[in-house]
Amino acid sequence: MRILIVEDDRLLGDGLAAGLRSLGFAVDWFTDGAQADAALSHTPYDAIVLDLGLPGRDGLAWLARWRGPGPLQSTPVLVLTARDGIDHRIAGLDTGADDYLIKPIETTELAARLRAVLRRSQGRPQPLWQHGALSYQPAAKAAHWRGKPVVLTATECALLELLLANPHRVLPKPLILDKLYSFDQDIESNTVEVHVHHLRRKIAPKLVRTVRGVGYALGAPEELE
Repeated sequence: MRILIVEDDRLLGDGLAAGLRSLGFAVDWFTDGAQADAALSHTPYDAIVLDLGLPGRDGLAWLARWRGPGPLQSTPVLVLTARDGIDHRIAGLDTGADDYLIKPIETTELAARLRAVLRRSQGRPQPLWQHGALSYQPAAKAAHWRGKPVVLTATECALLELLLANPHRVLPKPLILDKLYSFDQDIESNTVEVHVHHLRRKIAPKLVRTVRGVGYALGAPEELE
């Protein structure tokens, strides 16, 4: 899943971005709200990690803007801040934050909280996803096919999660690329096709349907057997 971090502390921002990438997230990191706002206008992020103490316009102001009318109303936002007073927490939550984290924070905890808000936003409260004979645990990046473990790369896991989160939707190739990769990653023209091929080979040939001229979709559970 693709995450946007808005944090002006360069040491912290770089550490969080690197840590989340090592855990399989695609991450873009910006140091001010204006850069983040520009990215949000054309990139479909799954969640935002937002620092309140930003230069110029602070995080609460940006949060209020993003919670106004528009496509960002339902995008999960985790507020990350050194402001630990109860009034600050209430203000953040009442403005539209989905979670409130006090610095310093471990990357593993941030990842767990991101997974939790993503499950809620996708209507999947359980930490185990089931699709026919396929089961998948996002937290552990663990896939099982007919009860046997399947070894997947981090990108294959990310693609599988994206498909499982959208079981009745055809996903265009540009959208898949936007979800799986950050701005600074080099991508080959056949990247999506290669990962789709690997998922079909490792799990089931009909796991992913190709909709010609449109994109890819998750195969129906009954067709996977």
